Amino acid sequence: MRVLVLNNISEAGLKQLGGEYEVGSDVSDPQAILLRSAKIDTDQYPNLLAVARAGAGVNNVSVTKATEKGVCVFNTPGANANAVAELVFIMLGIYARRIDKALQFIHLLDGDDDLIAAQVEATKSKFSGFELVGKTLSVIGLGKIGVLVANAGIRHGMRVIGYDAFPTLTNMHSLNAQVEIVRRIEDALHEADVLTVHVPFSEKTKHLIGARQIGLFKEGCVLMNYARGGIYDDDAVIDALNAQKVAAFITDFPTAALTTTENVICTPHLGASTAESEENCATMAVRQLKNYLEYGVVSNSVNFPVVETFPSQSVRSRLAIVNRDVPGMIAVIAEVLGEARVNIQALTNEGNGKIGYNLVDLEVEVGDEIAETIRRIPDVLRVRVMRFNGGR
Repeated sequence: MRVLVLNNISEAGLKQLGGEYEVGSDVSDPQAILLRSAKIDTDQYPNLLAVARAGAGVNNVSVTKATEKGVCVFNTPGANANAVAELVFIMLGIYARRIDKALQFIHLLDGDDDLIAAQVEATKSKFSGFELVGKTLSVIGLGKIGVLVANAGIRHGMRVIGYDAFPTLTNMHSLNAQVEIVRRIEDALHEADVLTVHVPFSEKTKHLIGARQIGLFKEGCVLMNYARGGIYDDDAVIDALNAQKVAAFITDFPTAALTTTENVICTPHLGASTAESEENCATMAVRQLKNYLEYGVVSNSVNFPVVETFPSQSVRSRLAIVNRDVPGMIAVIAEVLGEARVNIQALTNEGNGKIGYNLVDLEVEVGDEIAETIRRIPDVLRVRVMRFNGGR
């Protein structure tokens, strides 16, 4: 298998790919791609089977094109959760105690120790901040990161309000019972002293926080974005900062306009930039990619349904069939195999409205001609045959 690696991927992940893989940044005609932030057009790779991003967002991958060609796109949700959640509170603390401005002042001090001490005493009141205890933190998006942020808010003595448009049972079980869950995003906005968003970027979340939403905030709210650029309408935020409706904007996604606006603190996309996070993301991405290439198993795909069934020990061949999610596909596949007098040991079928995905396990080794026959079925996008010598 040929795996093209873009960006720096942690060696902890890459070492999972054994000698049967050709891995590197100069691999031509790849069957799989591992990346972080590099932008790719999947149509440029004719034999591509899968893309794995070591991170949560996939706006740098042409997911729509990939889906149309039956290319599976993976991400690694939650692998960088600790790193992002910690940074949120580091940056909130820096703003709350005016640490950024205080450090700038310290670097400008000159003179002997007595003069410096006098300057410090005369100036320190300019850096008076506020405590987090008792403040209201509103968290939009209660995925793995949002839950960690909300729970940390409780530990800091804050009142925490949480909102998620599509909450999952697993994440809700991880949420501190003291977090107040609201059913409308508006209910999380109008009481916030601090607002932080933790949702993926999409057409639905673009400018999720804009002028109308900002109008619901009480004066002096602090806004934070350690999710994705574009979730806030930056122009509306700047207008609110200039009007002193919003006290500050703390973001991991700097722009020319933001970096020249007062009361904006920008970090250079540091959310997942820890050694631990990069290792976790790489390990998770490679494991998912390897399971897909070798067994057809799908976990954490943004465009394929979840199918986590591994073949049993007696399986000699496994067909992985990607099709448009239309009715009647199972019957047509079974008919092809029946005409070839091949018995199906097990069949798993899942769909997500766009993609149907089938894993067909056989106790005999089948040739490529069966795969070719299935490929010619209308609405079939891709067929792979995985063979296991002597069974698994």
